[in-house]
This record gives sequence, C-alpha cells and structure tokens, in this order.
Amino acid sequence: MSWDLDVFIERLYRNQLLSETIIRELCEKTKELLVKEGNVTQVSAPVTLVGDVHGQFFDVLEIFKIAGWAPSTNYVFLGDYVDRGYHSVETITLLMCLKLRWPTRVTLIRGNHESRAVTQTYGFYTECMRKYGNSNVWSYFTDLFDYLVLSVVIDDSIFCVHGGLSPSIHTVDQIRVLDRFREIPHEGAMADLVWSDPVSTPPTFTTGVFADEKGDFAISPRGAGYIFGKEVTRKFLETNGLGHICRAHQLCMEGYQILFDDMLSTVWSAPNYCYRAGNMASVLQIGPGLQRGAVAAQTPAGSE
Repeated sequence: MSWDLDVFIERLYRNQLLSETIIRELCEKTKELLVKEGNVTQVSAPVTLVGDVHGQFFDVLEIFKIAGWAPSTNYVFLGDYVDRGYHSVETITLLMCLKLRWPTRVTLIRGNHESRAVTQTYGFYTECMRKYGNSNVWSYFTDLFDYLVLSVVIDDSIFCVHGGLSPSIHTVDQIRVLDRFREIPHEGAMADLVWSDPVSTPPTFTTGVFADEKGDFAISPRGAGYIFGKEVTRKFLETNGLGHICRAHQLCMEGYQILFDDMLSTVWSAPNYCYRAGNMASVLQIGPGLQRGAVAAQTPAGSE
C-alpha cells in the first residue's frame, strides 16, 4: 500500500488493522515527531481532555462523535490507551495516526499502561500476538511509548498528567529535565507521575499510614507511586502559579470527579470498564476562558 495517512485513518475508522510493516513505519515517524516535544507540552484552550480508554475502540469513536473529530477539536489524551479492552491495537494505531496527521491538535500523554512490563500482563502483548502472529507490533508500540510526553500545561494554568504528583517534584521545571525516553521505572519521579492518586474520600489507611485530605504523601496501595492530599495539591499549584490539576488513572463511576475544593479533577473515558464495571464515561472540555465542563461520552449500556 502507498504511504497515505488519510487512507490509514479512514481504514482505522472502519476498524481495519494496518499491516505490520506500515505500523513499523508509523511508529518510527511518530518517534521522530515526539522526540521534538518536551516532557511538559504547552497547549492552548479550547481543548478536550480524554481519560483512560483502555482499548475500548468503539467507545473512542463515540467520543469523537460527541466531542468532535480531529482536527476540528483540539485533544489531549491523558494516557492508558491499551490493555484490558479487546481493541488496544486499533485504538493506539488510530491515536498515533491522528497525532502524526495533526501534531498540534492531538497530544498524547504517557500513562502507567504505556509500559512493557504492564502490557505483558494486562492484555496488549497477547492481543498483538493474536492479531499479528508475533510480538513485533507490540515491540514497535512499546518502543514508541518511551517517547510520549509526561505532562501538559494548558494556557499556563491547568496542569495535566496521567496519575498525579510526586514527593520528588516541586516544580514543573523539574519535570522538564527528567529522562523520559525509557521504560517507566519502578520508583522515582517518572513513576510517580503515572502511578500516583489523590487520597480517596472518605480517608483510608494505607500501609499503616493514615492519609486524609490534608495529609502529606503516603505509600500507594497500588505498589507504585503515592497518594497525596489537599495541602500537597495546593502547594504544588501555588509554587507553580497554576490553578488546577486534571488527571485520569482512577475509575470514576460517574465518569468525572472533582476533589480538594475544585483544585483537582479526575476524568475517566472508558464506559463499562472491562465490560462489566457499569460506570459512566466522560470527557472534560476546557473552554477559551479556561472554564471546565464534563461531557458524558457514553453510558454503560452503550459500551462496545
């Protein structure tokens, strides 16, 4: 097949797999693009934020139907594109093609599932083997994951990340100098950005450390990253002159959650997660004046 991104995108919209050879070339071209982007990418509003989609390809198409197709809508995807769902290959291939076709209109943040270790356990590796008969496509994509950006700042006001904050990171400038071009480590700042969570409400005990909304960092029950509270969030925002944090990473039954006196939002975009959770899904639209509005992306009954 001749090289034509528009043709590839149309095929993907029809849920047609691309060949292994084409995917290899697409990954190489996308890495050449991503290597030029900093760890912290600047994005201007209006923009639509999409949380975890986890290989639920038809729900991703539904998001585009509701929130707008690229490039008409400016998108930031907050990570976790693969694993769990049945169509991780189609999902990440489409998002990669959209990024390559409209690089300033589509931004892809790295999630904790954009990892070799995680995808070998939670489905993406097995799916690649089943659909292509070997692990080459999995290798192409997991190499690509090493190039994804770690965070986004919208109009110098809204900080976007997959997971959360880190006790090693006090300023956004510290994120800028991290070496992101590698597998996600087991610990450290990079791991924290993709694994951490705001403390749950009501407060919970976590490995013997009582963590409440006002508490400091505590060890996460996930086994990676930390949980953090309101004062940690407030200090990070004040130190960096920011107004809000938007992140994904945690299932929200209503698709969206606001915490810490409107300092932090979680957006979740995979309805009926794992085809059994029964949750709603949403996307978060940031208007020209930085006003935020969650939009229902899909009901549980409508999930693929």
